[in-house]
This record gives sequence, structure tokens and C-alpha cells, in this order.
Amino acid sequence: MQKGNKLIVINAAPYETRVATLESGVLAEFLLERGDDRNIIGNIFKGKVIRVLPGMQAAFVDIGMEKAGFLYAGDFVTPRLGFDSDENGDEDLAEEIDIHVARFPQEEYIPPIEGLIREGQHLIVQVAKEPLGTKGARITSHITLPGRYLVLLTWSGHIGISRRIENPDERMRLHEIVERIRLNGMGAIVRTAAEGRTDAELKADMDYLVQHWDTIRKKGEAASAPALIHRELSLPLRAVRDMFTADMDRIVVDSEEEFVRIQDFASQFFPGLRDRIELFQGGQPIFEHYGIEIELARALDKKVWLKSGGYIVIEQTEALTVIDVNTGKYVGRTSLEETTVKINLEAVKEIVYQLRLRNIGGIIIIDFIDMKNEENRDKVYQALVETLRDDRSKTTICKISELGLVEMTRKRVRESLSRSLSEACPYCSGEGIIKSKKTLCYEIFRALERQAPILAGKQVSLYVHPALAEEMFGEHRRFIELIENRFGMKVNISATEKFHVEQYQIDQS
Repeated sequence: MQKGNKLIVINAAPYETRVATLESGVLAEFLLERGDDRNIIGNIFKGKVIRVLPGMQAAFVDIGMEKAGFLYAGDFVTPRLGFDSDENGDEDLAEEIDIHVARFPQEEYIPPIEGLIREGQHLIVQVAKEPLGTKGARITSHITLPGRYLVLLTWSGHIGISRRIENPDERMRLHEIVERIRLNGMGAIVRTAAEGRTDAELKADMDYLVQHWDTIRKKGEAASAPALIHRELSLPLRAVRDMFTADMDRIVVDSEEEFVRIQDFASQFFPGLRDRIELFQGGQPIFEHYGIEIELARALDKKVWLKSGGYIVIEQTEALTVIDVNTGKYVGRTSLEETTVKINLEAVKEIVYQLRLRNIGGIIIIDFIDMKNEENRDKVYQALVETLRDDRSKTTICKISELGLVEMTRKRVRESLSRSLSEACPYCSGEGIIKSKKTLCYEIFRALERQAPILAGKQVSLYVHPALAEEMFGEHRRFIELIENRFGMKVNISATEKFHVEQYQIDQS
């Protein structure tokens, strides 16, 4: 297997498209798109307001999907923005996600939603977050269109510069160029890929985005709500646009049809990258060739082992993820504190890697092994902050508490990897546990006793799962006989594969 420094691997099939990013041969990021279940972030709809909720400062908008979109008042009116993206939070740009969502400063007054929107009103909105769990899509009226070098802000004259462009002179140069080429009333976010680009390249990107917006706007005027008026690019093309930067060695794709489509797209917008796009023609599946399948299987495990012998456990709920760090097999060489610090530092790298790979967002609690020395706690905290710098999703971290806990948030835009690749267990409904066979047997005994007044002296049919039937025919048979003798009934146990292991049924024969 060839190992470039950075590599995008695309596995394209009619039913599913998978995109993986490898860094020094290690899986760093994974994206998935299945059949008609395409990513909807960035899609633009003409929607109809179906309900206004003054108490929540929000409205529900029918955009033609199964669940109505959720529109917060602050995502409808235009906030006042300054021009320093690093101070106003606009460094979380379209290179991090596919859409830029503006936010009011905390002290900014947001007008009441009922004074802004009325039921039945038609709106042009864009999806900012995919539906997650039982929630509908988060939508915004702040339409943004990402290009290769710029993100067009159709609703504000603000100009922001990616925080990843650190040179002050380059930041100033890019700001001045965009100030010259933007239209009145529109602004732009300058993406990392724009660093070092010429006036002509940036102007060509801006002209394309403005023309594209004009086409979308006209289509929206003619459409009847609810309607989709602009669909974001397919996953492979988004990967080329958003991830194929100067430090990326190449893109390898296993579908000839997708290879041609990507080359045509690159030729039109990024001709300099065309030679770095390759068609994979190996004998084995592309994800197996690059060792990605093994890493994906590992990414679904709750327990992840560290090289030292320690391990982390990742538990996800709908709103919260808890990560527990444990010493495992590692016993150290000098002192308990030294052992603890070593495992915690090793865990930091693995935790950040797993957050990116599994696309874990929302509230995250990390339970590091307790460290008595405040200096060591700060050392682990700083290591976490430093390691998170390369994460494209915005994070906020609190200091390590005396109990060794770190509270943090990570921007969540789409479903996590586990929710994308798996579903709740039909037996435990996602709880991770089921009742023991002994507990179930005793529940059935009590049910037979409760129904004894109507079952006494009769033949009784008891239907259970085969595993439970085996338990009852074994050591618990004597309790069945006691119930039979006590109430003068005859219990006939029947095993049925159709039953859930916790399910049973009592009938009169």
C-alpha cells in the first residue's frame, strides 16, 4: 500500500458513496452518502411557515421533508457583524462545514419572532444542520454559497478571513481584494485555499458564485412552496471542493464514471489539481487496499485500546457523549502519578482522533484518570487544546476539574458515524442490556400466580423464546411443578423463534 502524507480515497457505488481521508496512512475522517439519503446541508428550499412559536423565538417551516425545518429568530434576521472574523466567531467557516451560520453576539437584541414571521409566509431558507434523531433540519435565511476560495454571503456585506491564514500581510491583501470584487450588499468568507491566490482567481470565484445565486433566486421566485430550489454537490465533488487543498497529495477513486465526473469538475474549477486525481485499478476493493475497512469496524467499538495497554470507553447518547480513560493493563514503572499522566496524555491523542473519525458532536465529558498534581492536570489540558487545533469542527473546552473531568462541546452538523452505520438493538432498544433469563423466569412465575384464579385446573400454554425455554426446562423446572401442584394447572412450555428474548405469552389450551 502506498502511503502519501494526505490522501482522499473515494469508494463510489450505485447504492452508497464513501469518502475517507488518510493522513500518513491513518484514517482521519470518514463521510458517507447512501442512495437517495444524500447530505442535505447547504440545500436551499422555498418553504412555507406552518407554525410560529413566540415562547421559543422560533418557527417551523415546511420544506417538503418528513419533518418541518426549525428556524430560530436569530437565523432569520441579519445580525450586525464587524470585520474581524477572529473576534466575531466567523473563523468557523465553510472549510469546517458546508455552510456558515451567523450568530448574534450575546448582548444583541433579537426582535420577537412573531413580528418577523407569520404563518403561511413563504421563505427562501438553507439547511444548516441535518435532521438529528427526532429533530427536524435546522434552517436559516442567511443563504451562503461556498466556492473554491470564497464563501458568498448573500445577506451581509461582511468580509471574514479564515483563521488558518495566519500571515497578517496575506490577510490584509485578501481582505482588500474581496473588498474590491464584492457586490454591494454581499460579503464573503475567504477560505484557507485562497492563500496565495491572485486577484483574477478570486474574482472568477466571486463572479461564479454571484451568477449562481442569481440563478437560484430566480428559480425560487418561480417555485411553489415547499420546493427544493438548489441541491448541494454530491459527496465526491464536495470532497474535491472542500478538502482537496495544496497539502493533499492526491485523490484516488474506484469508479470510472465518478473519476470522469471529478476530472471534469476539477478541469472547470481547479485545473491545477486535475493531474492529482487517479483511477484505482487494484485487484481488491479500494477500502480494503488502504486498510480503511478495519479502521471503520474499530470505530464502532465502545472500547478502544491504547498502545500502552490502557484504554478508553466511549458511550454515546442523543445529547451527550462520555469518554472514560482507564489504566487497563498498564502498571507503569515509577509512581502512580507518572503512570496516570502517561496514560492520560496518550488518551488525549486517541480521543481527538476518535472524535473526528466518529464525527461526535454536542456535549462531551471526558473522565481522565485522577491526577493529584495541578501541574499535571494543566499539562494534559494543554495537550488536549493543542491536539484539537487540527480539528475542522469548532470546539469549546473547560479546564480539567479536580475530579479529572473535562467538559467540552464540539460542533455537530450531521449524524455521528455510529448512527450512520448502525441502529438500536431490537432486543435492548439501545440500552445495551436486557433482563437476565433468571429474572424473566421469575416474572413468568409471578404472572402465572396472578392469573391462577382463571387458570386453576386447566391446561396452560406458555410461549417463550428458545433460550428461555431451555432455562425453564433446566434448573427452574421444579418451580413450574410447584406452581402446577399448588394451583392444579398443567403448564406446557413451547419455544418460538419469533419471540423477543424478553417476550412471553400465557394462553389457556
